[in-house]
Amino acid sequence: MLDLDVTQLSRLQFGLTALYHFLFVPLTIGLALLLAIMESVYVMTNREIWRQMTKFWGILFGINFAMGVATGITMEFQFGTNWAYYSHYVGDIFGAPLAIEGLMAFFLEATFVGLFFFGWDRLSKRGHLLVTWLVAAGSNLSAFWILVANAWMQYPVGSRFNYQTMRMEMTSFYDIIFSPVAQSKFVHTVSACYVTGAVFVMSISAYYLLRGRYQELAKRSLTVAASFGLASALSVVVLGDESGYTTSQNQKMKLAAIEAMWETEPAPAGFIIFGVPNLKTHQNDYELKVPWVLGLIATRTLDTPLPGIKDLVKDAQKRIKRGIIAYDALNKLRQSNEKPDPQTLALFEEHQHDLGYGLLLKRYTPTVIDATENQINKAAWDTVPNITPLFWSFRLMVGIGFTLVALFATAFYLSTRRKLEQSRWFLRFALWGLPLPWIAAELGWIVAEHGRQPWAIEGMLPTFLGVSSVGTTQVWISLLGFVVFYTFLAIIDVFLMIKYIKQGPIILEEKP
Repeated sequence: MLDLDVTQLSRLQFGLTALYHFLFVPLTIGLALLLAIMESVYVMTNREIWRQMTKFWGILFGINFAMGVATGITMEFQFGTNWAYYSHYVGDIFGAPLAIEGLMAFFLEATFVGLFFFGWDRLSKRGHLLVTWLVAAGSNLSAFWILVANAWMQYPVGSRFNYQTMRMEMTSFYDIIFSPVAQSKFVHTVSACYVTGAVFVMSISAYYLLRGRYQELAKRSLTVAASFGLASALSVVVLGDESGYTTSQNQKMKLAAIEAMWETEPAPAGFIIFGVPNLKTHQNDYELKVPWVLGLIATRTLDTPLPGIKDLVKDAQKRIKRGIIAYDALNKLRQSNEKPDPQTLALFEEHQHDLGYGLLLKRYTPTVIDATENQINKAAWDTVPNITPLFWSFRLMVGIGFTLVALFATAFYLSTRRKLEQSRWFLRFALWGLPLPWIAAELGWIVAEHGRQPWAIEGMLPTFLGVSSVGTTQVWISLLGFVVFYTFLAIIDVFLMIKYIKQGPIILEEKP
């Protein structure tokens, strides 16, 4: 750990702060929509218990929302402190959705959160319901714009490179917003957030039923969570299939690494349920494969092969060589004080899509154009992410996902039979299943972000070129500071959550 360079330390810092932040985001988004559903039932039925349900779960939502804000704001500052060249290179594009998220979504959500808590006796029923729905809309819009920015890093459309300014420039905001990666990433991630909110409500309600407290509130909350959660969990599975399809189209190396697919798979490719990736022999030990499944998910056909890691590395070698041509032409264009030479400009435009692959050689030679075959080969293998954590993270995430589908399906069945409170075995399982959606969500981010390496911007900007010109000591200090501060916030969040859960909705406590 003491030998980490600035790039590795900056990645570690951003990764840890992102994982901390994402402990709070899914619950905020999921609870916001559940609050809107519960209050809608209150307005339609005028039954006081639904009002108290909304207020009680709203307290837990508020605690989590505050922690999410505190951990999220610092992440955007890291683009300037730790990733200065990245911000310079793509700021014209990447900054737009982040700015819109702050102006449109976060301010909307933050403003109406205050009205939600302090407007119960000051607004009409319908007025307060509108506020609650606007809080839910704001949380979803925040996620949308953040994921649009992230999706562009995975699939950089609607933009072009300007060799005169050495920056990426936006050509179509429409293409960036409606990128297929952005759309699939948004609906998949938000559905996972809904699952998190539903599991949280279900688990706490199961706790109350096991303790014999707040029976009416707990039964109704669990019923809502069961229905909402089942629909959300099934959506995650279906939309995960869509994410797999877009990944196979735009990030072939990521898919091959997730599947530890060393050789090109003939159609239709099989899905590896279990195996031990062997990084030395470039094969998998103890492999157990289900035929056809991966091919159907990734290509939606029966006749399309999936390229393996070895063939993709060979393709990377070809792109690196074309990237060397682009880099050489770029230098000549930059050195020209007069009108650019038409032939040099044409040569650059022909190969500029491979410029990022040429930049991978910066790790081995500063001039790029004098790279040896051995250096080209090393740079090509650098395009392969760390396979082992990707392989197991994905499988554990999928396993948890199907477990949650079974959990919600059981809860929905028991709720329709009105047997929830009698099924203590299920209530215990629901209670102990509380951490599962968070584990799956964190694993999902590891798959998405770690699988993109070595790119900060897929195929365009290597991660090691995006860092700031700072020393390792500075990054170590800020990294340790973030870990201590965020851990302190996490402890406070858990303490407050446990306190208010144990306290419960006091107004509904049954009298002796």
